Amino acid sequence: MNKNKISIVILAAGKGSRMKSPKAKVLHTVCGKEMLYYIIKTSRKISDDITVVVAHQKESVTKLMSSYFDDINFVTQDTDNFPGTGGAMKNISVKNEKVLVLNGDMPLVTAVSLEGFLESKSDIVMSIFDLQNPDGYGRVIIKEGHVEKIVEQKDASAAELNVTTVNAGIYAFSKQILERYIPQLSNNNAQKEYYLTDVISMARFDGLNITPLLVDEERFKGINSKKDLSDAEVIMQDRIKTSLMESGVIMQLPSTIYIEEGVTFEGECIVENGCRITGNSKIINSHIKAHSIIEESIVKNSDIGPLAHIRPASLLEDTHVGNFVEVKKSTLKGVKAGHLSYIGDATVDEGTNIGAGVITCNYDGIKKYETIIGKNVFIGSDSQLVAPVTIEDNVMIAAGTTVTSSRVESGTLAISRTKLRTIENFYHKFFKK
Repeated sequence: MNKNKISIVILAAGKGSRMKSPKAKVLHTVCGKEMLYYIIKTSRKISDDITVVVAHQKESVTKLMSSYFDDINFVTQDTDNFPGTGGAMKNISVKNEKVLVLNGDMPLVTAVSLEGFLESKSDIVMSIFDLQNPDGYGRVIIKEGHVEKIVEQKDASAAELNVTTVNAGIYAFSKQILERYIPQLSNNNAQKEYYLTDVISMARFDGLNITPLLVDEERFKGINSKKDLSDAEVIMQDRIKTSLMESGVIMQLPSTIYIEEGVTFEGECIVENGCRITGNSKIINSHIKAHSIIEESIVKNSDIGPLAHIRPASLLEDTHVGNFVEVKKSTLKGVKAGHLSYIGDATVDEGTNIGAGVITCNYDGIKKYETIIGKNVFIGSDSQLVAPVTIEDNVMIAAGTTVTSSRVESGTLAISRTKLRTIENFYHKFFKK
């Protein structure tokens, strides 16, 4: 597809009051990424000239999207003087002769689903779909196969409200059409806003043909509520997991698994039921067992879980992490941690075994400290390693030991226990039996 043939304008200025949230509508996330992220990602597949119109929380929107993409133009809408979708198109400058106008709250749109807009030779193409319940959408009045006008719900008559053909909110215009009609827009309506949809009526009045394009509701449905957001996430999850399985990832009961946009897999990987993998995690030739969580981490040639929690900034390589083990911001290479341990802010080298109940005490209430554990270290059950501490190679830590020394030298045994004391007949005296 020739990216030089079309420019894209994405409308992302609205508050989204129906979301009932202080957060800008387009910044609500689906599978770990903001809604606007997805529409920009899709747009970049078909165009090299992308403009995002911002207003509400524009600094946050611009900063977040710029962290993902470095080739986007941001334009601030003058919402005080020119509110509405038509106002958003004022003073927009594009370089190509065809302009596709998208909405930032449509994360499910795909490049393939936009092909109909690009292939048409009409001066105006607009998306429509037919809904059993069209509430909340502008109604599209079609006669003899051409769009006559679009009526916003708040301005519709009783007869027009019965129309089930609705505006899906995406348009393709010739550049000349926008230059001609955008300056003519008026805010003489119930909302006192400038509607982009009025361009359709004006163009039709001048005898131009407007081609309606029937689109798939699943891909073009806007997100207007938290319920819509949840529905979109279900669809996006299915897309993500289907793509991963088609590329070779084994998933057991995939409907119970949650995997965010940005997670990547390499080699032969297995993900069991109930797992959650988030952020930009990378899983390489590994087995993630049931009900484990991996956040923003790298797991290579390892098996994790069941019921393990790998928190952000961790790297696990050639490692076994078992039941109820939590790892946070740590590097483990060639390590065994079978169960019931916490490893935080640590570096652990190959051949080391971490027993049940072992804890790295990395936080003193003010500052966090690092634990460094060398090769072939055996750490007995129920031990506490009080950071900052370095345990050199070939060390044994006896079960129940609290290590408070800053360094344990190679070849030694560290043991810290009180001598066992027994009192005869204490049980019977205590319970008076």
